[in-house]
Amino acid sequence: MSKFAGKIAMVTGAGSGIGRAMAEVLARGDATVMCADINEQSAHATATRLEEMGAHADAMGLDVTDSDAVKAGLEHTVATMGGLDVLMNNAGIGSKNTWNDTISVNLSGVFYGLKHACPIMADGGGGAIVNTASIAGLNGLVRPADYQDDPQTLEGVNAYVAAKHGVVGMTRQFAIAFGKSGVRVNAVCPGYIVTPMTARTRAAEGGTQFLEALHPIGRLGEPSEVAAVAAFLASSDASFVTGTAVPVDGGYSAR
Repeated sequence: MSKFAGKIAMVTGAGSGIGRAMAEVLARGDATVMCADINEQSAHATATRLEEMGAHADAMGLDVTDSDAVKAGLEHTVATMGGLDVLMNNAGIGSKNTWNDTISVNLSGVFYGLKHACPIMADGGGGAIVNTASIAGLNGLVRPADYQDDPQTLEGVNAYVAAKHGVVGMTRQFAIAFGKSGVRVNAVCPGYIVTPMTARTRAAEGGTQFLEALHPIGRLGEPSEVAAVAAFLASSDASFVTGTAVPVDGGYSAR
């Protein structure tokens, strides 16, 4: 039997990058997948892709900074698909944004997913949530030496690091709170991955080489590599794993 046969999953930020890869790996495991993204068109594109793979999928537009919308989206998933077994709590933005925007999406958005999904899963007999944190949730980020001279960059990077550290903390706290209810909560902590979020840095002169040099493995990661670890954490193979933050970072955090 496939790893996620009979399971209902929701993926936020499913329109591109790591979120799309998460949706694909769940679909390959025979999960039914709700693809959610603030860009509804992208969410539907991912759902179409999953259906072409032979999976059952649907899509919705979702702004994770709206607590009521997150609750309604999860409830809609339960009502239309028959339950909720897995949440890939993945939606996020990069470090080029303001403090308020970054905290709203990367911290509050993850909190709303946890706040509303954990009770639903507990009432349904259990489930698994995987939050997308970052190496920035385990360490400070190594940046070019002159970034401190740019106030906007300084604000964005600090907001990103603060939010991702918060995601790791919430992962542990919700794991403790809902463990006896059968809800497991873990996080993946990606290094620099080849996604739209890193495209601007990679396109700058010397940008790709700078990022690659930060990883002892000598290259950037692929979305599928993060999704594979997330799928393990969401599966029954990880039935005794909760409250963890797993680096998927090519050795970045080992330095």
